[in-house]
Amino acid sequence: MKTVKGPGIFLAQFLGDKAPFNNLRSLCLWAESLGFKGVQIPTWDSRCIDLQQAAESKTYADEVRGIVEECGLVITELSTHLQGQLVAVHPAYNELFDGFAPEALRGNPAARTEWAVQQLKYGAQASRNLGLTAHPTFSGALIWHTFHPWPQRPAGLVDEAFTELAKRWRPILDYFDEHGVDLCYEIHPGEDLFDGITYEMFLEKVNNHPRACLLYDPSHFVLQQLDYVQYIDFYHERIKAFHVKDAEFNATGKQGTFGGYQSWLNRAGRYRSPGDGQVDFKKIFSKLAEYDFDGWAVMEWECCIKHPEDGAREGAKFIQDHIIRVTDKAFDDFAGVETDKGLLRRIIGLDK
Repeated sequence: MKTVKGPGIFLAQFLGDKAPFNNLRSLCLWAESLGFKGVQIPTWDSRCIDLQQAAESKTYADEVRGIVEECGLVITELSTHLQGQLVAVHPAYNELFDGFAPEALRGNPAARTEWAVQQLKYGAQASRNLGLTAHPTFSGALIWHTFHPWPQRPAGLVDEAFTELAKRWRPILDYFDEHGVDLCYEIHPGEDLFDGITYEMFLEKVNNHPRACLLYDPSHFVLQQLDYVQYIDFYHERIKAFHVKDAEFNATGKQGTFGGYQSWLNRAGRYRSPGDGQVDFKKIFSKLAEYDFDGWAVMEWECCIKHPEDGAREGAKFIQDHIIRVTDKAFDDFAGVETDKGLLRRIIGLDK
């Protein structure tokens, strides 16, 4: 068994215009002061990293890594969540997702997709230059708007959508394979890969590609009422990244999983800071240790109530307290006896 690494923190939700949240160095110093040991870096914000430069220049990548290490931390992963989303966008969402792309590409879906694909390739190169082996992202979505279909979906629609999704991602997965990096899809509502079944459908379309891996985030499964512990039993071999994010689901006589178009504060299902929700992290950390998860426990702050700085401070300790230092011996070793084949055969009654 292996001990989960951590605590780490995803920097995306903490970036801002004021110190210490306005550049990579000050963010890392702040994170280290709270007890974090690693940072997951969003690649769409130049205050953290220039993704293209990190891909094309090993010298620059070493400089970025040096900044982080001088602050007493390591880089856990790079993230391309926003760029991955743009690999597949249904036209109904074009204007909403245009904000994820450079201004010059807005209103041009084909150019936006081309840019996103190149960004993912930069992500593979940059990860390799930084010595990283896992890379979180989103799958994007072509058919999410039909997840609760009315009118009914025409026969063959789902298969056609996943065929196209796989067609777009297969070359990217091959590129990640060339660079020795696992691409970790965060299974998430709004993406076409939003639960175990959709992930399996995608895997089939990409011929069980070895780099089509997973970022495990139990909060999304609480909101879907999916068994997030058994999920680990099913997919542990593919889980290469882990977000520690809490959630709660409190159904009422007025709303349930769909949330009634309410704000996050007023939804039945809502995200919370670690320890404030309903996720059983003791079971999760035990499962991950049992299955030799060799990655990082990275806090992602998304809470509709608690201040992010308080969530971060509490989150570092929360993760540290849940990491299990795995044992290197069995508890009953003290009662063991020396053995040989003769003893074994006598015990089972084969030799006298």
